[in-house]
Amino acid sequence: MNKKDTCEIYCYDEEKVNRIQGDLQAVDIVSVAQMLKAIADENRAKITYALCQDEELCVCDIANIVGVTVANASHHLRTLHKQGVVKFRKEGKLAFYSLDDEHIRQIMMVALAHKKEVKVNG
Repeated sequence: MNKKDTCEIYCYDEEKVNRIQGDLQAVDIVSVAQMLKAIADENRAKITYALCQDEELCVCDIANIVGVTVANASHHLRTLHKQGVVKFRKEGKLAFYSLDDEHIRQIMMVALAHKKEVKVNG
């Protein structure tokens, strides 16, 4: 372990620890982690980004944008749907997907802005 990136002695602020532990128990952090994990896959991140660029896309559009088969795109979309990232609607024989809500777009845009900032400030 690198001594520069860890405490050299063990001590903690009991009040802070207790307060934040209580806060942590009050939120559904497990669901948040699962949602972020779903987006963390490269193809699912591409799908999420594509849906940030257009309000609604059919599975065939998404497959072509990402460069995967329709079956593969459908698999990823099911995962994203299960985690509340996207919603879908059927129109005849076509399935259209969109982001579940504006928060998902904000998460993706903030993450992209952060990475761009990190590269600039290196």
